[in-house]
Amino acid sequence: MGLIWSLIIGGIIGAIAGAITSQGQSMGWIANIAAGLIGSAIGQSLLGYWGPTLAGMAIVPSVIGAVILVAVVSFFMGRSK
Repeated sequence: MGLIWSLIIGGIIGAIAGAITSQGQSMGWIANIAAGLIGSAIGQSLLGYWGPTLAGMAIVPSVIGAVILVAVVSFFMGRSK
């Protein structure tokens, strides 16, 4: 049950990051989950583990990390076209 909960929270974090960066419409739900989980790891590594937590992820640093990840990936994907 913990893995499913982490995937759901990761998807929500990825969707929030997509909405903040205006890239949410181009990302599918798998990309949202990946952005949320990877962004969570990045955000917690850079900013620490503070604020409210869900499924073992600190929400505020996770969203910030996911926004950074989505912005960087969309920047490089946009340059390749």
